[in-house]
Amino acid sequence: MRGASALRRKALRDLWNLRGPMLAIALVLASGVAAYVGLNTTHTGLERTRDTFYRDYRFADVFVSLKRAPETVTSRLAAIPGVASARTRVVARANLEVPGFPEPATAQLVSIPDGRQPGLNRLYLSQGRLPRTAATDEVVVSQSFAEAHGLSPGATLGAIINGRRQPLRVVGIGLSPEHIYQIRPGDILPDFERYAVMWMNRTPLATAYDMDGAFNSAVFTLTAGAEAAAVVDRVDAVVDRYGGLGAHPRADQISNRYLANEMHELGVLTRTIPLVFLAVAAFLLNVVVHRLVRNQREQIGILKAFGYRDVTIAMHYASMILAVAMVAAALGIALGGWMSHGMSTAYQGIFRFPFFIHRLDPATAVIAVAATAGAALAGALGAVRAAARLPPAEAMRPEPPPTYRASLLERSGLRRLLDQPTRMVVRHLARNGGKSALSVLGIAAAVGIMMLSRFGTDAIDYMLDIQFGLAQREDVTATFTEPTDHDALYSLAADPAVGFVEPFRAISVELVNGRHRYRTSILGLTPGSRLHRVLDDTLHPLRLPRDGVILTDYLREHLALSTGGSVRVRVLEGARPVLDIPVAGFAREYLGAQGYMRLDALNRRLDEGRAVSGAYLATGPETATALARRLQLMPRVAGVGLRRRSIESFDESMGRIMAVFTLISSALAGSIAFGVVYNSARIALSERSRELASLRVLGYSRGEVAYIILAELIVLTLAAIPPGFLMGAGLCWLLARGFNSDLYRIPLVIGPVTYGLAAATVLAAAALSAVLILFRLNRLSLVAALKTRE
Repeated sequence: MRGASALRRKALRDLWNLRGPMLAIALVLASGVAAYVGLNTTHTGLERTRDTFYRDYRFADVFVSLKRAPETVTSRLAAIPGVASARTRVVARANLEVPGFPEPATAQLVSIPDGRQPGLNRLYLSQGRLPRTAATDEVVVSQSFAEAHGLSPGATLGAIINGRRQPLRVVGIGLSPEHIYQIRPGDILPDFERYAVMWMNRTPLATAYDMDGAFNSAVFTLTAGAEAAAVVDRVDAVVDRYGGLGAHPRADQISNRYLANEMHELGVLTRTIPLVFLAVAAFLLNVVVHRLVRNQREQIGILKAFGYRDVTIAMHYASMILAVAMVAAALGIALGGWMSHGMSTAYQGIFRFPFFIHRLDPATAVIAVAATAGAALAGALGAVRAAARLPPAEAMRPEPPPTYRASLLERSGLRRLLDQPTRMVVRHLARNGGKSALSVLGIAAAVGIMMLSRFGTDAIDYMLDIQFGLAQREDVTATFTEPTDHDALYSLAADPAVGFVEPFRAISVELVNGRHRYRTSILGLTPGSRLHRVLDDTLHPLRLPRDGVILTDYLREHLALSTGGSVRVRVLEGARPVLDIPVAGFAREYLGAQGYMRLDALNRRLDEGRAVSGAYLATGPETATALARRLQLMPRVAGVGLRRRSIESFDESMGRIMAVFTLISSALAGSIAFGVVYNSARIALSERSRELASLRVLGYSRGEVAYIILAELIVLTLAAIPPGFLMGAGLCWLLARGFNSDLYRIPLVIGPVTYGLAAATVLAAAALSAVLILFRLNRLSLVAALKTRE
């Protein structure tokens, strides 16, 4: 017991003497723990919140939209094997007039049983009530739209429903599991100010759209063990004759897809970012403990001579390492909890859950502690093993003095250009090539992590430039209520604010190649389109073929297609033909995945004359809003989109998450940069304190001695920046690959500012480390240092 007590006192003294390096290591370890706890807690919270809300509010398993079917079809749908319950409804689009808001807005109107909650996709009411049974003008408005306009129960909105103007009275503010991610069909990002979901009694909504005794949408839940794919096929077989647009399972429901994609990305971050931090911390511990063991050779020999066993010596050093790891784990868990709270708040601004289950699981904390201890022990394993195996007789002898010789740089003829202190620096770096390389590797990791923290911002800026600067250059997009003859464009072109009009035809399709399939749309464009262009790999406009389809590059891999082959196209509207269309090429796009054809070729394939779905319009930025308002009043126009607002929505939606992630990851990257650089300098000072004190006694000034130690730090830091850039590019590439999906692809774009900030952060850490080293150097006791035994 007395021996154990002595070792504990020795461990405490050693930790105190190494408090600077150990604190830096603890900071890096804590950063890794915080990254894991913060990301994993946010991911788990999203998952629990989603599952709870979906279950409690009966989110459907299968969805189908169609043109119009009599209510008598409901019994056939409910009798499909695997269907537990089936509910029909009416879903329609309407244009809105919001008091005090000058821009156009649209809404999706969803019917509910008169005065009652729907059986599936139930409503969570945050304010107000459901429409009364006999009410014809009462609606529940989605919470995100209400918050964007400051609406509350009692407000009145103007609506154009099936060409008729009608006031709607807001009686409730609500949410539905079907619209957690509230996005307008066809859009790539939500626009809470210009798109609403409204729930209305079925009777008045069905009457307005000639759906009495009929429906155009149905939702289903499945029995336990039922296969969604089989049910989807059977639902399609039933509704096909009624203009079915293709059933799809919950996995393909747009709101759920965006949420699932975001959770996948969080999972990628959770598995990668903490590993980098823990690996760097393990490297630092390896260096520090190796140095500690080397400096305590004589003490280890004496302990063994007095009968301490190898395992006791090993446990002594392991206990020191575990003490640092536990402090780091506690700090990291606390910091991770704070991080997850900030991230959860940011996610609630996009995914509109009525609540968020945010708690730190004991399992997460246990894993964090175990990973921290494991990384710390793994990093120091070699040094601990060396201490345990060191024979007493050898341990009590000092290490052989280092052999110095002229460096390669000096032998190359540059010796005359180097003064004495500089030659010392060069020789020391050359003699300790392995240690110098490890220091460079650690600092390079800090550069790489700093680059990773800003990568998302660069990628998003680039995506915006490509999507809305080169590809989608239209100022206004007008979509018709249904495919319309080309002559309808004349009424759009007649508006004095319209400078140019380009028609388009959009159809819903399922692309099939063998066992591969994908549900998307094909867009028919005019040859030589100037407003909406299709780009190749070099970002130049592609020429649309006479009778072929160009697909987004994502679909090449997803459907295993190649240029020159063909793809089967199952049209999900109209007469629903099945077409085999040649694949003429692939387009470079970062948002969505679809196909493109010439408008006349698509019309010919569909045998529909000169039908168009809408038009892209060019106008000035000062006239776009007023033009959109006028277009919205046209009976045939179902919706109007503004390019400017799409860009703003992209910035708002992605920017909120990226701002939080960038702030947190930059702080963590800064901590690892300081930890690595300071440790390198601090260890160098400790190892060379006797040498530096000797130089002071021999007449070297404080400045010359400081130059010798700090020059090494500067050289190592500068040498680490280029490989750090390469390491950062590799980490960004891995992250981009992990984030790729059909919703969006992250381009590998790293801007000059990112490189500059990464280098500046490491240089700032080096400057701070230099100040701390100078402070310790000025306090260096020459007598104490010279009494140190070699």
